[in-house]
Amino acid sequence: MTNNPKQPEVADIFRKYGHDYRQNNFLSSNQYKAMRHIEMCRTAALGGHTEACNHCGFEQNSYNSCRDRHCPKCQTLVKEKWLNARKAELLPCPYFHNVFTLPHELNPLILINKKVMLAILFAAVKETLQVFARDPQWRLVGQLGFISVLHTWNQKLTDHFHMHCIIPAGVLSFDKKGWIAGRVNYLFGIEPLAKEYQKRYLHKLEKAYAKEELSFRGAAATFADKQQFERLLNTLWDKQWITYSKQPFGGPEQVLEYLGRYTHRVAITNNRILSIEDGMITFNYRDRTDENKVKELTVKAAEFIRRYLLHILPNGFMKIRYFGFLASTNKKTSIALLRQLINLDAELTEKMKETVQEMMLRLTGVDIFCCPECGKGKMIIIKELPKPLRNTS
Repeated sequence: MTNNPKQPEVADIFRKYGHDYRQNNFLSSNQYKAMRHIEMCRTAALGGHTEACNHCGFEQNSYNSCRDRHCPKCQTLVKEKWLNARKAELLPCPYFHNVFTLPHELNPLILINKKVMLAILFAAVKETLQVFARDPQWRLVGQLGFISVLHTWNQKLTDHFHMHCIIPAGVLSFDKKGWIAGRVNYLFGIEPLAKEYQKRYLHKLEKAYAKEELSFRGAAATFADKQQFERLLNTLWDKQWITYSKQPFGGPEQVLEYLGRYTHRVAITNNRILSIEDGMITFNYRDRTDENKVKELTVKAAEFIRRYLLHILPNGFMKIRYFGFLASTNKKTSIALLRQLINLDAELTEKMKETVQEMMLRLTGVDIFCCPECGKGKMIIIKELPKPLRNTS
């Protein structure tokens, strides 16, 4: 009998090399907390309970999850619950997928001003789409609804700030009496959309600079000088900003499939990590410049940790946001109305009512309460395992 080697995990990297990294590098409080949470996830450090089988008496310890949104192991249940809630909001129409990317020249500023610079990104995208939805040249004059999802990485784990927008293909008329469907192949022209997005983002950035809302240190220190900042702005005005529209979704089921893949992603999933050996980390990535081929990349452990920590978001910063008729203040009334206006007889995916046990059985085929030893009994909690005294490094 051979034992399968354990899948390397981000947590293993942090446990093995994290202490040295923290001793030799500056971390924000958010980065420190996320790193420690991931290290402790599903270990005795977070406490848990002892379970025993009511049939054969087999016992095992089960430890608590950290529930940090940056932890690769803690997103499955959160994602499934979120997706289930979104089922009640799907509309019987095609959906479009637009992506808005920030130029890499802004990366040094963004990395030390995430709350301000990424809030500007959400605002610029929201205003751009809403302005286009009111412009008669696009045959849509009404209220648009969409979900925006922030991503901060590329496949090599470096900083690449962009936003995915999932947009129902039409608008609710301002008098709320009609649904105005968009074109079949696209909602808005990509080039004018990019120019409007560029204009709105840079105007907001100029205002933030004038109001002294930005910090300047490290690689961004040079931009504290007004002339250097103006040079940066000139470069950004001259640059062609990237906005593109992916193939439209065929219907609500494809939207759910997409959302399930992308909304609760962290910078890298554990199954992409291939090895942890001699201070080096090897992981796979898809090379977008070479027909999406899967390749391998090896970096030093410290560099892997540095890249991972680039994507830790500020406390309370929401990476998924809802706008227009999908905003939380509107959707309770607008969704039911829109379903009637678009297609009253359409069959819709309904929200499921299921326990955590049922959800895990559906996702993994494993009954989490079934005894792993005898396969007949049920695991019952017999003892709580408290957290040990706090130990920081």
